[in-house]
Amino acid sequence: MGWGDLGAFGEPSKETPNLDQMASEGMLFLDFYTANPLCSPSRAALLTGRLPVRNGFYTTNAHARNAYTPQDIVGGIPDSELLLPELLKKAGYINKIIGKWHLGHRPQFHPLKHGFDEWFGSPNCHFGPFDNRVLPNIPVYRDWEMIGRYYEDFKIDLKTGEANLTQIYLQEALDFISKQQASQQPFFLYWAIDATHAPVYASKHFLGTSQRGLYGDAVREIDDSIGKILKHLQKLGISENTFVFFTSDNGAALISAPKQGGSNGRFLCGKQTTFEGGMREPAIAWWPGHIPAGGVSHQLGNVMDLFTTSLSLAGLQPPSDRQIDGIDLLPAMLQGKLIDRPIFYYRGNEMMAVRVGLYKAHYWTWSNSWEEYSKGIDFCPGQNVSGVTTHTQEEHTNLPLLFHLGRDPGEKYPLSFASDEYQRAMEQISVVVQQHKVTMVPGEPQLNVCDKAVMNWSPPGCEKLGKCLKPPKSDPKKCFWPH
Repeated sequence: MGWGDLGAFGEPSKETPNLDQMASEGMLFLDFYTANPLCSPSRAALLTGRLPVRNGFYTTNAHARNAYTPQDIVGGIPDSELLLPELLKKAGYINKIIGKWHLGHRPQFHPLKHGFDEWFGSPNCHFGPFDNRVLPNIPVYRDWEMIGRYYEDFKIDLKTGEANLTQIYLQEALDFISKQQASQQPFFLYWAIDATHAPVYASKHFLGTSQRGLYGDAVREIDDSIGKILKHLQKLGISENTFVFFTSDNGAALISAPKQGGSNGRFLCGKQTTFEGGMREPAIAWWPGHIPAGGVSHQLGNVMDLFTTSLSLAGLQPPSDRQIDGIDLLPAMLQGKLIDRPIFYYRGNEMMAVRVGLYKAHYWTWSNSWEEYSKGIDFCPGQNVSGVTTHTQEEHTNLPLLFHLGRDPGEKYPLSFASDEYQRAMEQISVVVQQHKVTMVPGEPQLNVCDKAVMNWSPPGCEKLGKCLKPPKSDPKKCFWPH
């Protein structure tokens, strides 16, 4: 979902009344970022509080490439990483993930081996349908075992866009919350729905109801579901004891626009890029009786902060044996304080840009290659900024491209290299970058090796369902990442 997809962020059709109300009852973060412009690495960052280049969710197969966890990926979240649910267990929390995991699908990467007590959802996105010979259909799990496959047991109609998955995920959330409240059990729920990821889907009741087409239908259904979750917390009398945060894993995928892509508002480009449209996210914090209603924060935030903030709420300290990139946002939310911190924009193994205050310096620019662009793959449709949205990887290490995001949120007008403003800002930014590079110890890259034999042929539980498929011979290869 993109920064410009919600009414509270200025979307003109105003079709998100529940999220808009959540914002009016809580706090809107206008300068909130993901840790990566792609799905898997940003989720790894959210759950570890660490940049993907530290936790292994990147590739070294080629420079500055986006990589994720398709079916044939060999790697996944390493055992050495400490995930938020593992740490929350120490404070007696019961943890559930509903929806998309995306941190590796082989048995050792299963969410229940990394701190979650329950899971309903899938290890990958809802791509398909596949033929179960060259590619297996993707499984849906309940806890340790698969209970079916997308397109076979969990239908998604690609012609109409109809699927009732969001409704199933909503019911799972309501039931889990009720169960924990009844047993007076502290809980952590990670509700990771994926209806706005192409192929976009919505249930029958929402189809055709949005001015924005199928994508808008999916957004409306997600909005309605979040309204029901918040009302449920209020009805159970636990809203003042429950912290809720809404955000996205990356900017809207403009490659699927306009039919299946969202809006990044005024920001440049979208998903897959380290321009603002790829990494600045809609973000709303809600905690009645604690977070002042109607607040708007300009705190620079990041999904990694949810790791540190959640630990703080549970009375726990972040691990001290590793570099944690997330900060505790409670002072910003509860007292309106602004904490000085930079935002780093990584694409694969490369720090592409950094934001310090209102200034953003690009050390590398690249949207995607001429070869891919000539095939119609465009991450910046309708937005060509000469020398900025480049189709070759351009290095600017010696003279970074500098933007003032307050005056120029669309990154259209680089500051003149000769200006005093440029010199002053870059002096400050250079120190921040130097300090960051000194602390940077990259983790073992998890997204380098692909092998068709590890795809979802025979997930746990397939025997009971008669859905085990025969894998091909193992043939590990270097994964190819064009973006």
